[in-house]
Amino acid sequence: MTAESPSSALVIATRESRLALWQAEHVKSLLQSRGHAVSLLGMTTQGDQILDRSLSKVGGKGLFVKELEVALEEGRADIAVHSLKDVPMELPDGFVLGCVMEREDPRDAFVSNRYASLAELPQGATVGTSSLRRVVLLRALRPDLQIAPLRGNLDTRLRKLDEGQFDAIVLAAAGLVRLGLESRIRQRFETTEMLPAAGQGALGIEWRGDRRGLADALAPFAHQPTWLAVAAERAVSRAMGGSCSMPLAAHAQWRGDALLLQGAWGDPDGAPVLLRAEDSAAVTTLEQAAALGDRVAGRLRAAGAH
Repeated sequence: MTAESPSSALVIATRESRLALWQAEHVKSLLQSRGHAVSLLGMTTQGDQILDRSLSKVGGKGLFVKELEVALEEGRADIAVHSLKDVPMELPDGFVLGCVMEREDPRDAFVSNRYASLAELPQGATVGTSSLRRVVLLRALRPDLQIAPLRGNLDTRLRKLDEGQFDAIVLAAAGLVRLGLESRIRQRFETTEMLPAAGQGALGIEWRGDRRGLADALAPFAHQPTWLAVAAERAVSRAMGGSCSMPLAAHAQWRGDALLLQGAWGDPDGAPVLLRAEDSAAVTTLEQAAALGDRVAGRLRAAGAH
């Protein structure tokens, strides 16, 4: 392939979890529908291998994308498909987030074999999650619960629930929907209860910045309303020094022509109290979206978030 235009064969780098493969296959089928020959390069990342510690303790979300970026850098793959919530806020030099696709349901899902909702859980019940964001949000809703770490891909997390290790677990609704597991969802949290993570439910496609011709191939699949919304969300996280070691939520929703952006921050080791901030603006460019995110981050910091 030249730096200017993709050849007839595109290679997609992807993690090998069932959900990651579904996402890569989805992009593959879209590209094939427009006449491209496409193959997948499956890879196991450090994030998939280290399952005995929380992400915040072992290097953060970048553990899920580093090996894929190496494949792009070495020319073994042309693009990488990511769950956008797993993509670090700052990409390495030479890489671009060149396409954001239309978002699936961004909400969190309550999954349990015994209880129909978070409210039905008995006092002291054990809820599994791997996310500091979900920890602080759950503690704000139900400070009586035991929140326990839960790592692994989606199938592994469901298996641990089915084995009785947890009374309930919290997962992204989008992943369950994409894998045909929507029936496992007992409750979808409204964003007023559990504010989603930046980028949750959206797919992002990354490539090397010198591969300009790829933008033409992927442009038909970009969804500008989603892209602007997640740009605002990611700007909150970036301005707060965002990583998965930060108990931060950020979610944007369109209200007509205006984008309403909400942020929430909590201290996982302190009182179960959330700090919240929001702002809205007419947004038509990525720069305006980033400015909106910066304002919401500033309000969170002014309220005491750090």
